Amino acid sequence: MATPDQRTDARDVWLPIPPDEIEGLPDGLHYVHWDAGPEYPADPARCAFYAVPYMKSPEILLGPLARMSRVRAVQTLTAGIDHILPGLSDMPSGAQLCNARGLHDASTAELALTLILAALRGIPGFVRAQDAGEWRPDFRPALADKSVLIVGYGSIGSAIEDRLTPFECARVVRIARTARDTVRGPVHPLSDLSALLPDADVVVLATPLTDATRGLVGSRFLGRMKDGALLVNIARGGVVDTDALLAELESGRLYAALDVTDPEPLPAGHPLWHAPGVLITPHVAGPSSAFLPRAKRLLRDQLTLFAAGEPLRNVVATAH
Repeated sequence: MATPDQRTDARDVWLPIPPDEIEGLPDGLHYVHWDAGPEYPADPARCAFYAVPYMKSPEILLGPLARMSRVRAVQTLTAGIDHILPGLSDMPSGAQLCNARGLHDASTAELALTLILAALRGIPGFVRAQDAGEWRPDFRPALADKSVLIVGYGSIGSAIEDRLTPFECARVVRIARTARDTVRGPVHPLSDLSALLPDADVVVLATPLTDATRGLVGSRFLGRMKDGALLVNIARGGVVDTDALLAELESGRLYAALDVTDPEPLPAGHPLWHAPGVLITPHVAGPSSAFLPRAKRLLRDQLTLFAAGEPLRNVVATAH
């Protein structure tokens, strides 16, 4: 393993965006472009800062990391880090893993609101009627006067509430791992979840996938939701027990709007595709026109701190 002095000699920065397209990058570092192509742009052993390409296979992304013996920072362009965590053991002691908290807030919150409105107002049915050339009026529930429960009140959860504010919801209830107060009101701890679920008309999942949240939404969780409630998942597919959700959908008791699934990609022929009352989008909360300018700002700001020897933001794990 490289010594600390050898690690500080490494100056290569691997970027998934061409460096000349990012204004304001600090001097003193050597920038190379790699967006998960078949050939590496430089020797991974000389990489000091690895910005992980976006929406690529985890196996490809972890490949160079195993050889980055002098890396000091690994920066994802996602809020979730579950796809990179397996590489933490390959990172040299002291190397930091940073997530992209804040990068996807606008885009993900927009899709969350889109899914809520589309599911409540029956947009999928109207699109199918349009395809068939049929005029099918319907009376549908509105978001106004509904109680919304946000499970996972980080920066994305807060951004979702920002966008719910004009829609005259009866209330927005917030849940996070631990309790705290905000200017909007209290954030309840996860231990309050069971008591709060029965009152929610819409439950939005925005929590990271961790050991504590994997399978959180199982038969017991779903059984506590009121009849006719809508489950919206813009978190990770593994937060939801798919078989338990299918049972509720097929009974007609609950509805769902899912940007993520388990398994993912959802294979052809999977029963979730044709379950009643479900709207599915193919994990597209993040990839929008909002991504690139925010990704560039994040990389510029983190690299400015890195070059100056200042503490990085959004550090979520450190290699030992």
